[in-house]
Amino acid sequence: MSSLRFLTAGESHGPAEVAILEGMPAGLVISVKEIDRELKKRAHDFGRGGRGKIEADEVKILSGVRFGKTIGSPIALLVENQDSAHWEEKVTKPRPGHADLSGVLKYGFTDVRDVLERASARETVMRVVVGAVCKKFLAEFTIEIASHTVQIGAVKIEKSNYTFADIARAYDIDPDLHCVDETRRGEMKAAIIKAREEKNTLGGIVEVVAHNVPVGLGSYVHYDRRLDGQIAQALMSIPSVKAVEIGNGIDIAGKTGKEAQDAVFIENKRIIRKTNNMGGIEGGMTNGEDVVVKVFHKPLSTIYDPLPTVDIETLAATIATIERSDVCVVARAGVISESMLAFVLASAMLEKFGGDSITETKLNFESFQKSLLASPIGGPVRR
Repeated sequence: MSSLRFLTAGESHGPAEVAILEGMPAGLVISVKEIDRELKKRAHDFGRGGRGKIEADEVKILSGVRFGKTIGSPIALLVENQDSAHWEEKVTKPRPGHADLSGVLKYGFTDVRDVLERASARETVMRVVVGAVCKKFLAEFTIEIASHTVQIGAVKIEKSNYTFADIARAYDIDPDLHCVDETRRGEMKAAIIKAREEKNTLGGIVEVVAHNVPVGLGSYVHYDRRLDGQIAQALMSIPSVKAVEIGNGIDIAGKTGKEAQDAVFIENKRIIRKTNNMGGIEGGMTNGEDVVVKVFHKPLSTIYDPLPTVDIETLAATIATIERSDVCVVARAGVISESMLAFVLASAMLEKFGGDSITETKLNFESFQKSLLASPIGGPVRR
């Protein structure tokens, strides 16, 4: 198994969020500027609430990097929190749909803040930082990851003939919603405006695509080495995510095998597929096609017209507490999913190709590509 791993620490209104990434090979060039660009993508969109105006979200690299290159030791990363206004406030009115009630019952707390500070999605700022480093590693092998918004509330895109290049430009073209379908952007914004006026929240769907992924990452030999299982776990761990779809998994559940499977053809002595219903993964392994994942977000739990709940101190019927929150996180949550997918793929790359330095990993990777070229069945090899 790969030795790449990361841990995060920090509370939503504490002094800082921190992360340690261990196992990244030496020699990878990384910069604060590149990481901060990913943080900027996470920080703002049309559904963002007031906290986006407070936090600067700029990373500090504390260890593991010297003269702009990784040195093989654990990489310590920090993002300071500017908003600490609620740290001392006691909370006794749990929000339905959040970790609040289950957390106080599990740990025996009498203050919901002991739960919500860590359960908050603020923690994902460090996942984006770690993901930015992993993306830089994957870029050494020309692997790219991008996301776009497929649905917000009941508004779903109609466009289906978009390319990876379209998805990669989604943020630059539409920083408000990250939507490739210009005909649906106005409707999505209108839905968010309506939800804000009604003091409500909206969920939706993000599609994340990894491009240029080599064949053979993951394995079929044991349940915990299947890459689709690892991807699903990583993405399901993101706050507000309630479902993950690999490829067209939901749609093809109602089709026949002949309609669903991605037939294999030979073209110019290379193996190709004309469809990608499996989302680039078969038998727990990448098959050389794009890895395609849809991530389903529920509406947020903090509602400004709060739902009924019970005060855990008095047991009296009341309404849920209100913490500063967003109306809809779907668009900017895409970068969090990109980050988690980047971590899983970087882990799988290091598991297969190893190496204590980027140079060594590249040599191992190139050797594998050559072996595919020499194979009697011919590939697939990256073009």
